[in-house]
Amino acid sequence: MERFDVIVIGAGVVGSAVARELARYRLNICVLEKELDVACGNSSRNTGMLHAGFTYKPGSLKAECAVEGNKEFDQVAKELGVPFKRTGKLVVGFTEHDRENILKYKEIGEKNGVEGMRMIDKEEIEKIDPNAGGEFAMYVPSSGILDPMAYTIALAENACMNGVKFHFGEKVVKIDRPDSEDGDYRIHTEENEYATRWVINCAGMYAPEISEMLGYPNYPTKGFKGEYYVLDKKAGKYLSIPVYPAPNDKGGFSTHATPTVDGNVLVGPDSYVTEDREDYKVTKPHLDGLFADGSRMFKQMKREYFIRNFAGIRWKRYNPETGEILDFLLESDDAHPHTVNLVGIESPGITCALPLARRTVARLVAKENPQKNETFNPVRPAPKRFYDMTREEQREAVKENPLYGEIVCRCETVTKAEILSAIHNPLGVHTVTGIKNRTRATMGRCQGGYCETRITDMIEEELGVKPEDVRYSKKDSYMFTGRVRDAK
Repeated sequence: MERFDVIVIGAGVVGSAVARELARYRLNICVLEKELDVACGNSSRNTGMLHAGFTYKPGSLKAECAVEGNKEFDQVAKELGVPFKRTGKLVVGFTEHDRENILKYKEIGEKNGVEGMRMIDKEEIEKIDPNAGGEFAMYVPSSGILDPMAYTIALAENACMNGVKFHFGEKVVKIDRPDSEDGDYRIHTEENEYATRWVINCAGMYAPEISEMLGYPNYPTKGFKGEYYVLDKKAGKYLSIPVYPAPNDKGGFSTHATPTVDGNVLVGPDSYVTEDREDYKVTKPHLDGLFADGSRMFKQMKREYFIRNFAGIRWKRYNPETGEILDFLLESDDAHPHTVNLVGIESPGITCALPLARRTVARLVAKENPQKNETFNPVRPAPKRFYDMTREEQREAVKENPLYGEIVCRCETVTKAEILSAIHNPLGVHTVTGIKNRTRATMGRCQGGYCETRITDMIEEELGVKPEDVRYSKKDSYMFTGRVRDAK
């Protein structure tokens, strides 16, 4: 049985951020994740917005962390080698009620410390982006866009570089704290048993269940599901800034159009309640609604640009008596020694991840006063994509490594050298989606029709595994179950 000073449960964006912050201290740290990679849950199923913080209640943890996370992100992106664009955002309106709500949340944003927000007319909207809808808008210059998968991977890889261990495929099923001198928690997964002095709950959608295992309440959460369209890069040239509709009376947003850092456009999400923790199916009625609503935000919303759709779920903590949506919960107390419990961390969780991580680790430091890790390095060098290189850089790359001259994914111009590097990533992940999220291979117009079988072949060859052992993403998502016919 392995023993650690700290075990973090969950390798989403918050768990990976906590792991990185813990690595600043001389501690033996492990992250347990039930999936085969980081960011396999809702950390990867969102718009990828760096939020400004104007719809959250003043004084709330959401508001405080969103503004803090927004202001620091240029430096964070630089340290971690994460693509990031501070594009700004347009919050557009069509009616006087829209204007009232926009002004209401503009005032809230100003109380929260969001800087530079201003109202603009239709003429200025068209100057900023002629394909944005709306009769008027609030321009929010501090908003930005990022790749949430790349960000989570970068946090985890930087933590790993600094000594944190990641154990994947380890679903936690039981936690107990025996009456013994060491006082260690025993964490039981479906595969193994671990001992640890501290436990930090970053289990995302399953945080209420882990909370109960630690002795805290099983806090009620409600799933707000949203579906999305992904538009290819032909649409991306028509949108330079996220376009959001006026917030509703409760501060929520309906369908919006958002460019991605890689040149696509996301249209969505809508919002409806689901009971299933992993209800990621998409449905025709909701997609039809997205098309109608998205067309109001983005004038180039055309079916010919659709290449994929997906769904995400925001698991919000709420008061079952009143239905009120509650703030993020970050708690620890002497009744539950050596634990930190995070529940209801939904949007803007990407923006808030590092601020939440610092507050989480501060609870441990206040109790333990661990020594600082003097060798901690916050920089995670990101491999430069062949697609992003200049022609001269590409020629030099091919000269140094001829495998840069072999294109595996035509749509995204991903080379064999990049695929091999991803297969041998620091976290030891080798699912097809793991390679996809590290290289963008299979994310183009054909969605893997050309390159996916080539990638599985490279995984088999590089790692010496059988075809039947290659997974798409999850434990049971086998790419192959056997041969169609015997090879001659």
